[in-house]
Amino acid sequence: MGCLFSRSSNDAPKEEETPKVFSWDKKDRPDPKDFTIEKLNGETAGRIPGKINGQQFIINQCEDCNIYIFDHNATITVDNCTNCRIFIGPSKGSIFLRNCKDCKCVIACQQFRTRDCRNMDVLLHCDSQPIIEATTKIRFGCFRYYYPELLDQFKSAGLSVYNNTWSNIHDFSPVPGEDNWTLISQDFKMEDYVPAPSSEEFSSMKISTAPDDSVVPFTQGNKRRKAEQACLVVFFKDDGSEERIRNFVKGITKEGSCTLVQSKEIEIDGDDTTRLFVEDQQLADAAGKGPVVSLEYSGANAVQVCQDVLQPLKGESVVFVSTADEAGNKVMENWNNHLECQMGM
Repeated sequence: MGCLFSRSSNDAPKEEETPKVFSWDKKDRPDPKDFTIEKLNGETAGRIPGKINGQQFIINQCEDCNIYIFDHNATITVDNCTNCRIFIGPSKGSIFLRNCKDCKCVIACQQFRTRDCRNMDVLLHCDSQPIIEATTKIRFGCFRYYYPELLDQFKSAGLSVYNNTWSNIHDFSPVPGEDNWTLISQDFKMEDYVPAPSSEEFSSMKISTAPDDSVVPFTQGNKRRKAEQACLVVFFKDDGSEERIRNFVKGITKEGSCTLVQSKEIEIDGDDTTRLFVEDQQLADAAGKGPVVSLEYSGANAVQVCQDVLQPLKGESVVFVSTADEAGNKVMENWNNHLECQMGM
């Protein structure tokens, strides 16, 4: 027989529940103020590498300012800015400029778009087709910049320095008989657009705007193709291919007679090598080791120049070089058609 005063198991003291902690209650939650630059006039502002680290960012209502975002980011909106010089490091998503005027920008991103902007200069690296809407008097050029952390920031943002469609603009609101956008002269000077910062905040930055130092190869854009000999050089991936490609590009630039029209980094398979290039088992086997990098050069004697510069660099690596005949022209045509199909997917 149980005790009259015995405690039922249901009456046992309950442990206190741990209160739920939501993301917005956490003390380490990013402060929006750290990811916003707004309502500045005549100032220099920005963020050095490591301060944004893949987060979203906002630039809003700034006038006559120098703004530098030296870090990779998720996406950035730039709204209502006038007469500003703006550098934006690699963005994994989109850069959207709205209601801006008289600004000069250097931008690297996966997607670029403007709306209701006018009188703008943009030196661009864009992985997809840039889009403008309700925008007038905008001029585009190729991205050209270097600082030690920049290449790793491109990789963190999932961008290839070789996939740059900066000159392939789509205008959502064209005006009959007028050009809303044009291309900047290829001999531009970076200091005339977005000069390197001189303020104490950025004194640790080691910046170069020299063409030979740029992380992104300087391309003339496919809208500027000339009636000269073309040469396609395709590097297949191996342990030393990245350095080999950079040295090859520098060697061609130093030689001086050829210009880089466009570059691309994409995955292909063994069947693609036969269909696009030639039937060669070495190419087919190499295609399975990773993405290839293609470089299209133009010049009076482009094929011979490319072969001469490549020879001391090639070693045991696998590199395809098109020929200076009808077969070579067919390869170039097939490759460019393949790239267009990839862009449309």
